[in-house]
Amino acid sequence: MSKANLLDRRAVVAHLLKDRNGAIAVGGLGASTYDIAAAGDDARNFYLWGAMGGAVMIGLGLALAQPKLPVIVITGDGEMLMGLGSLATVGAQKPANLSIVVLDNEAYGETGGQVSHTATSVDLVGVAKACGIADSRAITTMAEVEAFALSLKEADGPRFANVKIDGANLERVLSNRDGTFIVNRLRGSLGYQPI
Repeated sequence: MSKANLLDRRAVVAHLLKDRNGAIAVGGLGASTYDIAAAGDDARNFYLWGAMGGAVMIGLGLALAQPKLPVIVITGDGEMLMGLGSLATVGAQKPANLSIVVLDNEAYGETGGQVSHTATSVDLVGVAKACGIADSRAITTMAEVEAFALSLKEADGPRFANVKIDGANLERVLSNRDGTFIVNRLRGSLGYQPI
């Protein structure tokens, strides 16, 4: 795919979260968290600061604890590569309400833009399928993003999407970085008492 045809990460995330219908959105380390914050801060945004490799497992825990709510994990290719084992656990548990979106710019953006393994030999869609996530797809167009966004409202997951995005270094949109605040705000939105 030509670098000129890659998708704009902010447009992808904004479209996925536009009609979120109460969904919990878990952001991975770095740019994906900025992208979620740029789409609009929400009490059901769970921002992970410095927990590289943990986004999918946090999303899985939330999906299992809240089976009636859609949970969408939005992370990057570097974090997904670090947490590949989480896909095996998702495949074994098969939460119907969990969707995983990897924003794949084929680079380790948080450490200087080095080429990631997805630019060479690693097929994340193939890995997800091999782990038992039957609905796993590569996304390269906004029409495919729109179709995937519609599926987020269906409880027939888990689902996985690897979205090829451009490598633009965008302005950081910072959300609250206080972990206790983020957890308590999410808990409150779900009707639970603060911890």
